[in-house]
Order: sequence, then structure tokens, then C-alpha cells
Amino acid sequence: MKALAKSFVFACRGFIYCLHHERNMRIHLAFTLYMYSFLLFFDFFELSRTELAILFIANALVLMAELLNTAVETTIDLVEKKYNKMAKIAKDTAAAGVLVGAIFAVAIGVALLWQPAAFNNIIAYYTADTGMLAWLVASLCLSLVYIFAGPVAIWGFLTGKPCQTKKNTNGTGVNK
Repeated sequence: MKALAKSFVFACRGFIYCLHHERNMRIHLAFTLYMYSFLLFFDFFELSRTELAILFIANALVLMAELLNTAVETTIDLVEKKYNKMAKIAKDTAAAGVLVGAIFAVAIGVALLWQPAAFNNIIAYYTADTGMLAWLVASLCLSLVYIFAGPVAIWGFLTGKPCQTKKNTNGTGVNK
């Protein structure tokens, strides 16, 4: 039982590392959280259980692809200390896998969630309740700070300590 618990701890560490160091993971997570808040806490969209399951699967695949991409990039950075064309191809291909998954997840989302009446109801809801509109705008601003600054930089700002970001030392890809 201890080994099982440890495996969950290690998996959580990997997820947290990815959130701390990968901007694209934070983008995927923020979009996912906003989408599910509109789907599960409000009654704007009409979806069957099957359609909701399809959205869950599409989002899970994107998050999994981003985690695997981070694992590939980190492993290559560990093994290859200088520029290597094959390492670059491996990193670019792993990133392309995330891109393909994200494009198809967006296509699935559009196919299932393109409901003009729902969008009209969302607009009516937020224009009728300025407090909720202010909360939405504030949460969007905080989400943008979270996405583009990241938790490491935010923590450094709050504590007054300089942040340390991931460095790509071998030149095989773009720093994130």
C-alpha cells in the first residue's frame, strides 16, 4: 500500500513541476477549468452525458500530451548537453503531438458547445449581475498573470525572493 501511495505522490510532483515550468500546460489547464465551470456549475449549455464524456477525454488527452512532452524535453535536456539536430527533432515532434491534440480538442469543443443561445444566456447573466461580471474579469486577469508569469515567479514576487526558471542549456528548443 505504501508503494501505491508513493506512486501517487510522485505523479503529483510531476504534474506540479509541469504547472510550475510549462506555460502551455497552464494555458490548457486554465481553459479547461473555465470551460468546466461554465458546464458544471451553470446551466448554460445542453450536453448529454456522452458529449460531456467526450469533452473529458479530449481535455485529458491534451493534458497527458503536455505532460509527456515535458518528460521528453526534460529527458533530452538531461542527456544531450549541446545542440543536437536529432534532439531538436524529438522535441519538436513531441510538441507537435500536443498541438495536434489541442487542435482536435478545440474542434470537439466547438462541435459540442457551439450553442448561440447558451452564449446569449452567458452574456445576459453577466450583464445582469455586475458583481459576477467583476468576479469574472478579476479571475481572468489573475489567470493571465498565472499563465504568463507562472507560480514560481508569482511566489518570488510575493516573498521578495528572485525566481529561478527552467533553463534550456542545449539549444534544442525554445525556453518556456
